[in-house]
Amino acid sequence: MKIAVASDHAGYELKVKLSDWLKDNNYVVNDFGTYSIDSCDYPEYAFKAALSVAKKECNYGIIVCGSGIGMSIVCNKVKGIRAANCCSEEMAVLSRKHNNANVLNLGARLMDLDSAINITKKFLNTEFDGGRHSIRVQKIHDLTGL
Repeated sequence: MKIAVASDHAGYELKVKLSDWLKDNNYVVNDFGTYSIDSCDYPEYAFKAALSVAKKECNYGIIVCGSGIGMSIVCNKVKGIRAANCCSEEMAVLSRKHNNANVLNLGARLMDLDSAINITKKFLNTEFDGGRHSIRVQKIHDLTGL
């Protein structure tokens, strides 16, 4: 499975550690930046990673910034992306089961590495329920044009 990762400067260190964990667990990681803790503008990194998921070059995206909010907003502007900013395992499960989220956003200032790994595990290992949720997910795209 191929995972797009990206971060801003605030999420850089967590992204690197999470990427190492992903690689150790046989995921292929495509890193779209940033590549340091130097201050940067997050939209370009979030957009590149989300676009790779939308184009099906990667199966999922995992994107990390200080709160998870800013990069989540950017990701959700990309056609075909359903990004979920999750700060608990339950949110990760529900984002997959009910919303078929394809990008996970994490807030580096809100969690430690163990929490990020556990949330990521739930996200990557939870299947979409389909059924009535499929109709709702399709409406997201129909109503927004995204």
